[in-house]
Amino acid sequence: MYLKEFEIRWSDVDANRHLANSSYLNYMSHTRMAFLFELGFTQETLGKEQIGPVVFHEHMYYFKEVFPGRPIKVSMEIMGMSEDAKFFEFHHNFYNHKGENFAHCEMMGAWMDLKTRKLTGLTNDFLKSFSGVEKGEGFRVLTKEDTRRFAKAPKDIQF
Repeated sequence: MYLKEFEIRWSDVDANRHLANSSYLNYMSHTRMAFLFELGFTQETLGKEQIGPVVFHEHMYYFKEVFPGRPIKVSMEIMGMSEDAKFFEFHHNFYNHKGENFAHCEMMGAWMDLKTRKLTGLTNDFLKSFSGVEKGEGFRVLTKEDTRRFAKAPKDIQF
C-alpha cells in the first residue's frame, strides 16, 4: 500500500469547518501522481510518450468528519488493471492521526494518447514499471466491460 501524508490547510476546509469534498479529490489525485512519479511516470516521460491519465469515475464513501490540526494519510492500492494497462482501478483510504479510516474511494481510469485523444495502452517500458508493484487484495485483470459496469451514458438537452 502506498501512503502519502498531508496537512489539512485552511483552504481545504468547507463552510462546516471540516475537510471539503473537493479536497478529498485533490489529495487522491496528488497521491496517485506521487505514486506514478516514483514509478517513472514524470512530466518529462509522460510528455515524451504523449500520454496522460484520465478519470472515468470516483466513488466516495465518507465515514467520519476530519478537521484541521493533525496530519492525515491517504493510501493508494492498485485493485485492477487491463493486460495492456489501458484501464486501471485504484482504491484510496483516508486515515486520521490515530490510523482510523474516515473515508474510502474507488476510482477507475485509463491512459489517453494526447495526440489522437483516444485511449491507449502503455508502452513496454511503462508496463515493466507496474510488474513488480504490490497489488491490492482482490486485484483483478480489467476488461473494457468493467469500465461500463455502471451503464451511465450522456443525455443531451435541446436549447
